[in-house]
Amino acid sequence: MKIPHYETSYFLFSNFSPHKLVYKGVEYPTLEHAFQTQKFLDEPTREEVRNAQSPLMAFNIGRSRPGKREDWSRIKLNIMYELLREKVMQHEEVKDALMKTGDKEIVEENPNDDFWGSGKDGRGANHMGKALMRVRDELKTQ
Repeated sequence: MKIPHYETSYFLFSNFSPHKLVYKGVEYPTLEHAFQTQKFLDEPTREEVRNAQSPLMAFNIGRSRPGKREDWSRIKLNIMYELLREKVMQHEEVKDALMKTGDKEIVEENPNDDFWGSGKDGRGANHMGKALMRVRDELKTQ
């Protein structure tokens, strides 16, 4: 199942969807806010990202600020998985939509992202789709 980047019917899977979530005791306006915040250890930057007016602003701050944690490249996949799991568990409509995908492969069709999405040629790593499928598979065993 291919999920077009920001396609309306699957937008609830997007990091930019307006689903608040609580992660490690802190509330975030969107998953994107939570993810970008985790890149930093200093509280002023974390708060700036968390309080960004939109997920796009949080994304831009997270990409542009110096001082990212040294272990970020090693932990970012697990952080994304944890955040997706929290989002799904905290929002029944997201959980229902994910479970309705059945056993289909979930591919985030994003031509601009070879890491999280499918990339231009469809050969991207699709880590977002893989994380969603991992959450779905865990829910099936519960």
